[in-house]
Amino acid sequence: VQLVESGGGLVQPGGSLRLSCAASGFSFITNVMGWYRQVPGKERELVATISTTGENTNYADSVKGRFFISRDNAKNMVYLEMNSLNPEDTAAYYCNLYMFGRDYWGQGTQVTVSS
Repeated sequence: VQLVESGGGLVQPGGSLRLSCAASGFSFITNVMGWYRQVPGKERELVATISTTGENTNYADSVKGRFFISRDNAKNMVYLEMNSLNPEDTAAYYCNLYMFGRDYWGQGTQVTVSS
């Protein structure tokens, strides 16, 4: 299993970013995918999940209406569109796969929201 995130960076408050996760080494189309984030000293928290077909999504209350998760099963890609970013969204963002009773993670991509 390999999950490779990209798209993070420095953005001003109110700005937008689009994160990408390239997945390989497993049956992507049959697995729910997710995005998590983590701030140093705090537990990793769920941001969003998306069903195998993309029809069903779930979001943390803190990002509802601002973040949008999507997937492209033809390309084995998962995306996180982040809008109206604020400093509280600053974190390392991780792509997640939960399969056969364990979590798989990418290396993470840092998002920093600051003026």
